[in-house]
Amino acid sequence: MKDNTIKERLVIFDTTLRDGEQSPGASMTQEEKIRIARLLEKMRVDVIEAGFPAASPGDFNSVKAIAKLIEDSTVCGLARANPKDVARAGEALKSAKSGRIHTFIATSPIHMQHKLCMRPDEVIEHAVAAIKQARGYTDDVEFSPEDAGRSELDFLCRVIEQAIKAGARTINIPDTVGYNLPAQFGGLIEKLLEKIPNLDKAVFSVHCHNDLGLAVANSLAAVTAGARQVECTVNGLGERAGNASLEEIVMAVRTRQDEFICDTNVDTTQIVPASKLVSHITGFPVQPNKAIVGANAFAHEAGIHQDGIIKARETYEIMSAEEVGWGSNRMVLGKHSGRNAFKQRLKTLGFEFSSDDKMNKAFARFKDMADKKHEIFDDDLQALVTESGNEAENERFILKHLQTYSATDQTPSAKVVMGVDGIEAKAEETGNGAVDATFKAIEKIIESGSKLQLYSVNSITGGTDAQGEVSIRLEKEGVIVNGHGADMDIIIASAKSYINALNKLYNAEIRTHPQRAQAV
Repeated sequence: MKDNTIKERLVIFDTTLRDGEQSPGASMTQEEKIRIARLLEKMRVDVIEAGFPAASPGDFNSVKAIAKLIEDSTVCGLARANPKDVARAGEALKSAKSGRIHTFIATSPIHMQHKLCMRPDEVIEHAVAAIKQARGYTDDVEFSPEDAGRSELDFLCRVIEQAIKAGARTINIPDTVGYNLPAQFGGLIEKLLEKIPNLDKAVFSVHCHNDLGLAVANSLAAVTAGARQVECTVNGLGERAGNASLEEIVMAVRTRQDEFICDTNVDTTQIVPASKLVSHITGFPVQPNKAIVGANAFAHEAGIHQDGIIKARETYEIMSAEEVGWGSNRMVLGKHSGRNAFKQRLKTLGFEFSSDDKMNKAFARFKDMADKKHEIFDDDLQALVTESGNEAENERFILKHLQTYSATDQTPSAKVVMGVDGIEAKAEETGNGAVDATFKAIEKIIESGSKLQLYSVNSITGGTDAQGEVSIRLEKEGVIVNGHGADMDIIIASAKSYINALNKLYNAEIRTHPQRAQAV
């Protein structure tokens, strides 16, 4: 048993808005990023990595907007170890109440040789210069030796010692490609803490990827070894197989206080709302058996388990569903509810309207839903707001009318009416099913030339009147986008999702190939 009389602070660094957005097709609008940032702040996340300001004007503006709004969490911007990146991050964070610049450079032999084409001494020079430049904007500077998990120990120690000497106050050790095993990674942290002479001047952090499914295990091994910051994402979102899941890190440490001498400041009741918000915005559904936030995480079907739970919850549950935010998702509003009650409930869910016009449009959608659906849940509201956002984001293509026909002994067909740049276009098609026919009809109008990579359907809530939530992934010439749509009619939800993806694909084309603006 550990001595639990004094608990050290474990800093939670959330990178959902930066690394999480690097998941293929997980791009978010500025408004969506702000919604997530507000909820992360409400959750009492210590650091919110809002983006990579030098990556694009959109990323810069998002970091800048979040830096202005967030007061209770530190807002962080990522920068490569070069002057332009650091300056861009410093400018984006200028108005932050508490801002951090996170700069990085690769330190593994394979990265230095093949990616950077730099000698080890040059890498150290770039790291030191970037940190010193960043300190001109903020005292809170974090440094990451990229691919530390495959770096040579002696060189890693040299880089870190010089980084701390230059002014870095957080040293983050990334397992960039998810290569390490828990005992190995925990051992690395122990060795670094033993060998680096000025370690007392910095907090040690970890950032683990999930390529072998070990991101959480590696992170916890590092915490046991002495790391006091964990970089993670909501739902484990992230590049390739993702990052360490925030919800799993927080609840593992909170539940096993007999083993950990540290704890987080996170309000765990906001975990499930954050998970659902990120899922709705990105269109990445949470698998039912996902720890903590999956639909089955607190479900018990076996008779023996049910009997045990009835007699004493602790027999089969090591934490309560209410502790992480389950069990409180019913919204007691209906068609007679007023605007203020609607507005206040959405504010509780982490969404505030930027204009009265947007609020009125969302309220009208709510009233329409209330006429059709007897019970409205918070999940329905999340979908409703996401739908409103989808319609508002520079839409070139709009669904105006959809009619489908399907019978057991006849070929399914679909008639689609769309608005394309304000001009009405119509098409009819047949297909293997109503959804297939609908997609073919849309493509007949748009001629996008994209490939459908993913079609996923989920029920937002229970019951036959539940909204269907559809996620679409389209790919064209290496550009991948996710579309999202919700409706009580699953065919309409499918059409909305496909058109949402086409709009994103078109916007991506404008950003990367302005000369192709007339075609998707």
